[in-house]
Amino acid sequence: MNITSFLIYCVVATFTPGPANIVILSTVQHFGAKKAMEYVCGATMGFGLLLVVSTMLNRILADVFPNILSIMQIIGSLYMLYLAYQVYKMGATEAKDIQTTSFVSGLLMQFVNPKVVLFTLTVIPTFVMPYYTSSLALFLFVIIITLIGFLAFTTWVVFGRIFRRFLHNHQKVLNTLMALFLVYSAIMVSGIL
Repeated sequence: MNITSFLIYCVVATFTPGPANIVILSTVQHFGAKKAMEYVCGATMGFGLLLVVSTMLNRILADVFPNILSIMQIIGSLYMLYLAYQVYKMGATEAKDIQTTSFVSGLLMQFVNPKVVLFTLTVIPTFVMPYYTSSLALFLFVIIITLIGFLAFTTWVVFGRIFRRFLHNHQKVLNTLMALFLVYSAIMVSGIL
């Protein structure tokens, strides 16, 4: 097993901007790090569950992958558009708790986030299963990858916390940019472009 390639793939896939990371950054900006960590915990649990499902059902999913991908693209695109709207409409004085910042939202986001779904469907079968087949080894890799995901999400919280004043001072522009990134992600996932 090429550990370097495995780690690079995990880090690039989890640390690069995606729908969950954009929501985390926006949550830190509007509700603080504590609320963002609630979302992170849900996102991490969803990420880990997807890794477990992928590992256990890899052969079955491979047979029906095109159907699952199409459904996930539609659901994921619609959910990302909803999140884009929520992020765009957040105001500086707005203090209400929106649905996109909860543990449950973080958990559900992972199941409709095509970036995460595709990553979890590919990482174990590509990098681990050719070399390790025991349940214990597969479980350990699921734990390792889940921890990498948690570190990635937490990094976005720290980044948002450090730059909170800057983010607050340029809130409308940043909300618009984050919403546009989510819309772009939704368009790319839907296959329109």
